[in-house]
Amino acid sequence: MRAFTKLMWPAALGALMLSHGARADLMLFPTRVVFDKQQRAAQVELMNQGKAPETYRIHLVNRRMGPNGEFIAIDTPGPGERFADSMLRYSPRQVTIPPGGSQIVRILLRKPEALAAGEYRSHLQFDRVAEATGSSSVEDLAKRDNNDVGIVIQALVGASIPVIVREGDTHAKVELSDLAVQAPSTAGAGLLSFQIKREGNRSIYGDLLATFTTTTGVSFDIARAGGVAVYVPNTARRVQLPLQLPSGSALPGGTLVLSLRERPESGGKLLAETRLTLP
Repeated sequence: MRAFTKLMWPAALGALMLSHGARADLMLFPTRVVFDKQQRAAQVELMNQGKAPETYRIHLVNRRMGPNGEFIAIDTPGPGERFADSMLRYSPRQVTIPPGGSQIVRILLRKPEALAAGEYRSHLQFDRVAEATGSSSVEDLAKRDNNDVGIVIQALVGASIPVIVREGDTHAKVELSDLAVQAPSTAGAGLLSFQIKREGNRSIYGDLLATFTTTTGVSFDIARAGGVAVYVPNTARRVQLPLQLPSGSALPGGTLVLSLRERPESGGKLLAETRLTLP
């Protein structure tokens, strides 16, 4: 008789597009939900880009952002942290999506009376459910009449998106600081490093773009990142972006400008900017 062990990999924190093997199977839209002013309902669309039906279990989780943008699961809020999960209702709790199909998850907000002003956040988690039938199931494989021992590995990946509730007067101020360039080398591409500093009672969210202008007036983009956030209560986040330069190239003398803007769908307003002159 063949003996099999099924290995399950945990959900990938903060992923917005999931990989199963070399392909992206699950896509989510939007990638964040913000309840502001009088809004009380929202929805998220799940799209299965794979070639087989996929089942996802949905639940709310609470996470803390680390100093480098990583997420840590938490149960008890720390100073300045406020969870939104008790105010949120969603449906359905589990979905099975056919190949090329989609599913809508609806979210309802129920604010308690006298809710304190500020920002509240939880994350809606989508966990892929292991396939229990067919040629990949442990039960089916164990019935095969031979003495080989094998291993079935099935990756269980998931995604989560932030769900943010804002109450009353919320505001934020952002600054870009400590801008530095690590030149490309034989060890790898160069890096642009800096800090995003946040003040206020709401998170900041936007797109980063670094543009370089040579002393002769030629400008080109050298680094970018979309959908970058610093969540309450974090006051800073360290960021490193790979330089987008031809292999073996180095930056000549000139001026580097790093900007953070609101996403285009939010108006594209400039939130912060800093400069660095290279000799």
